[in-house]
Amino acid sequence: MSLLQDILGLLAEVLQIDTSGLDESTELLGGIPEFDSMAVVMVITALEDSMGISVDDDEISAETFETIGSLVSFVEAKREN
Repeated sequence: MSLLQDILGLLAEVLQIDTSGLDESTELLGGIPEFDSMAVVMVITALEDSMGISVDDDEISAETFETIGSLVSFVEAKREN
């Protein structure tokens, strides 16, 4: 399974939404009503647990959560470090 598919599955679980029509260009902030500030925290926690990464507070930005693609890129970069 690809990282994109893993993250879509994680978003579906955390946000309790159908992600079948979503792709890398889908906006998160402002694009998915369920994606609010609490969802950001829950997604970060889920990413840390499932992807084995650690996210520092200063790494969290609106750009990271702009689209699904930007979130995938962020996780890819974290996994390489």
